[in-house]
Amino acid sequence: MIEIDGEHLSIDDVVSVARGMEEVCINEKALKKIEESRKKVEEVLNEGKVVYGINTGFGELSSVRISDEEIDRLQENLIRSHACGTGDELPEEVVRAMILLRINSLAKGHSGVTKELIESLVDGLNRGFHPVVPSQGSVGASGDLAPLAHIALAFMGEGEANYNGVRMPAMEALERAEIEPIKYKAKEGLALINGTQMMTALACLAVHDSSTILKNAQIAGVMSLEALNGTDQAFREEVQKARPHEGQLIAGKNLWNLTRESEVIASYNKVQDAYSLRCMPQVFGAALDNLNHIKNVIGVEINSATDNPLVFDDIISGGNFHGEPIAIAMDLLGIVMTKISSFSERRIARMLDSNLSGLPPFLAKNAGLNSGMMILQYVAASLVNENKTLSYPSSVDSIPTSANKEDYQSMGATSARKAADIVKNAGKVIAIEFLVASQALEFQEKKTSPATIAAYDAIREKIPPLEVDRSMHEDIDKVYEMVVSGEIVKAVESRAGKLL
Repeated sequence: MIEIDGEHLSIDDVVSVARGMEEVCINEKALKKIEESRKKVEEVLNEGKVVYGINTGFGELSSVRISDEEIDRLQENLIRSHACGTGDELPEEVVRAMILLRINSLAKGHSGVTKELIESLVDGLNRGFHPVVPSQGSVGASGDLAPLAHIALAFMGEGEANYNGVRMPAMEALERAEIEPIKYKAKEGLALINGTQMMTALACLAVHDSSTILKNAQIAGVMSLEALNGTDQAFREEVQKARPHEGQLIAGKNLWNLTRESEVIASYNKVQDAYSLRCMPQVFGAALDNLNHIKNVIGVEINSATDNPLVFDDIISGGNFHGEPIAIAMDLLGIVMTKISSFSERRIARMLDSNLSGLPPFLAKNAGLNSGMMILQYVAASLVNENKTLSYPSSVDSIPTSANKEDYQSMGATSARKAADIVKNAGKVIAIEFLVASQALEFQEKKTSPATIAAYDAIREKIPPLEVDRSMHEDIDKVYEMVVSGEIVKAVESRAGKLL
């Protein structure tokens, strides 16, 4: 059970709830802040003040005063009009992360919603009520309006939802989950849709997976190094200290530790290797540094109030819904993971080129009759090409909306969606490198490091050596699952110590 207070949610918590179905509850102090915030909204209504988002229209229509009798209807109309997304349905794990992040943001006590609203969202999450949310339609300010509106719509009992893996009308799903449809009060509809929770949900999952993939990439890189009879001298501590970027120091230490006790490395006296082997501390290190920066950005965002207006002593209209921090961070993540996938593809190509590797062509036994792993490099090249195309930053663009009242957008949702695709592609490229390196090691007569042996053994438990040609589609998928689950990392760490 994860307790939500608006202040201490972590990326790992988000993953536990999104993928592990961990249940949540609201901290009592947070509930009191929520109630105090709601009182201020009620005071505005009772005193007849005009405050944006409470008794006015929205966006360019903010100058339109709404009568007290129509305030609840205003919220319903807002949700219905904004729930116009398109595209493929977001995965259940992303929707769960969105609901969790919205709860956590509202729990800060700056949104003016009722505690009953929060409790309904918590019940929905804990009971497996998952609104159907189209993936396209957000420009990233005023937050992820269209996607979040689909969540709010389903909690009204309109639209569609998934319950126990079955898609059905939202009202039916609410009834099965024993949740009353929400009747939104003043400001509540706006508070639900005005935020960065879609892009941040995607970011949490993508960043979590990127961290795991990056550890796998270092292990796969060492396997490739040993398959190619490389040297460990570029990983020496004094080299990294001469250029002491924190990530490079960490990557250098990881790579040095992963190559200990290797008879392969000890038996060769190379002067230097190709960049894709020799520069692993620098490339992996830069990725680590930037990934840590991205984690910090996401860590702040998931514990922030991102709707508008915000309730303090005064009710203030601001711009915390603007997705710029996430947009830039997700574009950066896309670039980082594109680099990692491209880096891996170069080692794959080297191992399969007999002129460079000294190994049989395409690692085939009886080459010619067998094509071996020739086409795995094609697949890796295709994935890398796709990543390079996707990595063009969405955040450099802006298209004004709402009759130019909202004249500068973040496009963070697009950045996050693209980054998520890039991360998946990168994981598959690393899976291919594991397959190729494992096959290359079939021709290695000398003993490799304990770390490489651990990775090789874990892979061989599920994937046999390639003796004759076979379809390797399922092999890639199996190793990809091992990559993203951390299975190979765990096997290596059990023998060679924790990766930093």
